[in-house]
Amino acid sequence: MILFQAEDISVRFGGIRAVDSVSFDVRKGEVFSIIGPNGAGKTTIFNLISRIYNATSGKLSFEDKDITLTPSWRIASLGIARTFQNIELFPNATLLQNLLIGRHCHSRVGFVSQLAFLPSVRRAELAHREKVEDVIAFLGLQRYRNTLIANLPYGVRKVVELGRALCIEPKLLLLDEPSSGLNVEETEGMGFWVEDIKKDLGITVIMVEHDMALVNQVSDRVMALNYGKVLAMGTPLEVQTHPEVVKAYLGGEVAA
Repeated sequence: MILFQAEDISVRFGGIRAVDSVSFDVRKGEVFSIIGPNGAGKTTIFNLISRIYNATSGKLSFEDKDITLTPSWRIASLGIARTFQNIELFPNATLLQNLLIGRHCHSRVGFVSQLAFLPSVRRAELAHREKVEDVIAFLGLQRYRNTLIANLPYGVRKVVELGRALCIEPKLLLLDEPSSGLNVEETEGMGFWVEDIKKDLGITVIMVEHDMALVNQVSDRVMALNYGKVLAMGTPLEVQTHPEVVKAYLGGEVAA
């Protein structure tokens, strides 16, 4: 079953075509990775899906619904969450408070009810906290629950940002270079989280990543980009040995 589909999407910034007629689909329950050199258009595709950017042409579909012109503020409520290459957390708030922000799209109580702190608001607050505690337990973050983000190691912050995205209860999770800034051990741990998110939570993942060991570990399919165009698509092995991909990465020809 296809969960997400991009059809012939392009985006221009002045005279530069950052994404050039790219088409791909993502099947429910898979990890689909996007690789390519710097400037290939990988994060631009994430910004198109998140509706931060508008496509110059083409169509984006999620659960068979056209989201090409959907406002960015509605994307999370549809079931699409993302992380960022550069951590986007509130450093002077606790881990718990940062994760609770991920529940905002599920808030259904009005301003007056919140102001009066009615029983319905208290019930909703408890339900949100239970969801957050489930994520904290899933990611093994219990001992950091009340710690300020500013006081956490970088590797833990990366996991917290992953946790905030999971608090949205997404059907589709966009991971923008989850291993960026991590050491080898932390990167292996991130790979295990991605595998568990797919297997245990049933969440479909699109991942932009440079670390090929991580890509090989978790990916069902891979799409390689260069200068905004698709070079190859297939299994990790098929893509990495594709002559055009080898040329783009290494500047040479693949060995016979």
